Amino acid sequence: MQVGVVMGGVSNEKEISILTGKEIIDNLDKSKYEILPVPIDSKYQLIDRAKCLDFAFLALHGSFGEDGEVQAILEAFQIPYSGSGILASSLCMNKHMSKKIFMGENILTPKWAYISREKKCNYDELKAIGYPLILKPNNGGSSIDIAVVNNKEEFQLALDSLLKYHKGILVEEFIKGQEITCCLLDGKLLPVISIQHKSKFFDFNSKYKEGNTVEEIIELSETLKHKVEDIVSKCWDVFNLKVYARIDMIIKDEEVYVLEINTLPGMTKNSLFPKSSEAQGLSFSELLDEIINISIRESNNKI
Repeated sequence: MQVGVVMGGVSNEKEISILTGKEIIDNLDKSKYEILPVPIDSKYQLIDRAKCLDFAFLALHGSFGEDGEVQAILEAFQIPYSGSGILASSLCMNKHMSKKIFMGENILTPKWAYISREKKCNYDELKAIGYPLILKPNNGGSSIDIAVVNNKEEFQLALDSLLKYHKGILVEEFIKGQEITCCLLDGKLLPVISIQHKSKFFDFNSKYKEGNTVEEIIELSETLKHKVEDIVSKCWDVFNLKVYARIDMIIKDEEVYVLEINTLPGMTKNSLFPKSSEAQGLSFSELLDEIINISIRESNNKI
C-alpha cells in the first residue's frame, strides 16, 4: 500500500508540520508500506498529488490541515486519510466554537472572550474575567503567537500585534494549575501526561526544545481519574472525533478544565502522543500502524 505523508502546508505551523512529517516517514514500517513524502505549499499541490495515493497520512498542522479543508479534498477523491473527519476537524480548530460546545455540554473550560477585526473588544467582558489573561489565535496551534498579559496596557499591545496576523483572537482566563494532556486512540484513553515547564505557559520553546519542559506519565487520584475519563469520553462523542486526538487540560482545586482538542497531534521526537503510546506499550511504528488501520476502517464505514 502506498502511503503519502502530507506535510508542509500554508500555515505558520509549516515548520512543525515538516518535522512531524519527517518523523512519521522515519518510523513507518518500510516492509509494509511504499512511503511517499508529499510536501505541499499550496492547496492546488494537494489536489494534484493526492490522486495517486492509497492513503494520506496527514502531518499537517494549523489552517489547511486541521480545519477540515484538506479532509474535504481527500474525501472528494475518495482517498482515506488519518484522523477525524471534516466537521470534527473544523469545530476543534475553532477554539471559540469549541468552547461554546464545551459549555453547552457542561464541560468546564476557562472563561473567555472572542475578539476579531470585526468584533471589537468589550472591556466590561474582560473585567469580568480578570487579569492575568492569555491571548491566542482562535484558529492556531503549536503555541505560536500566544501572550500572557497582566493589565490593560499590556493587553492592548498584545491584541494590536496579534490582529495584524490573525482574524480572530481568543482572550482566556489564565488558570495556574497542573497541566495535563490526554491522548486518545480509537476513543481509548492512553496514559495521562503531566506537563511542567519553566515558562509562564506551555509556549513554543517549551513544546519543541529539549530541556525546557518535564513531561511524565502520572497516575491521577481516583476522583480525578474518573473526572478525566468522563470528560474525554464526552468530548470524543460530542465532537464525533475519529482515530486519534489529544485533549489538553488544566487541573486546579480538583476541578478539570478543558483547554482545547487537537485532531492532528504533533508527531515530532518531542511530541506528547508518541510518549503516551510508548507508555501503553506501543512503539512509534506500531502507533502509526494503528492510526492507519483505524483510519481505513473508519473510511470503509462511511461507504
